[in-house]
Amino acid sequence: MTEALTTELLLIRHAPAITGGRLAGRRDVPADCTSDQAFAALRAALGAVDRRLVSPALRCRQTAAALWPDAAPHADPRLWEQDFGAWEGVPYADLPDLGLRALPDLADHRPPGGESFADQCARTAPALVALATGGRVAVVAHAGTVRAGLALALGAPGPALAFQVAPLSLTRITALAGGGWAVGCVNWTPA
Repeated sequence: MTEALTTELLLIRHAPAITGGRLAGRRDVPADCTSDQAFAALRAALGAVDRRLVSPALRCRQTAAALWPDAAPHADPRLWEQDFGAWEGVPYADLPDLGLRALPDLADHRPPGGESFADQCARTAPALVALATGGRVAVVAHAGTVRAGLALALGAPGPALAFQVAPLSLTRITALAGGGWAVGCVNWTPA
């Protein structure tokens, strides 16, 4: 009898992005990686990992380099943040007010020229599922990517939008041997 392999995905949001007060989904901006104490606490909380992946975004690569200076994580373009289209680079104060919407409707809303959160989940989920081959896998990516992992565990994009995902936070999800996913923790941040 073969024992099923357990996979724990350690989803890490990048360090605070330096956005100049403007929306940066696909806009490639740097991260503020100056908090040695926060990185040390997160590194300790993560413990040993078997594999490391990263979004190709500069802010994610910088965060991964600060966490593991001697490792070069594999970059996967499916882990990029949601593409906000015409809203990219717009000051936060000038973004349109979407009003009160049910979470499933919000997940399906597509900014002009961009992708919806549901689109991002459809792009990201296969990358996360492909990682479920056993072990502890660290993924440094974006709030949207972390929420896409939560959507995978919850079975739908809408409910995942209810979760806060702070910069430099950790969310754990585990692939279950019989299929499906379990959420271990969401939005843990170094003290």
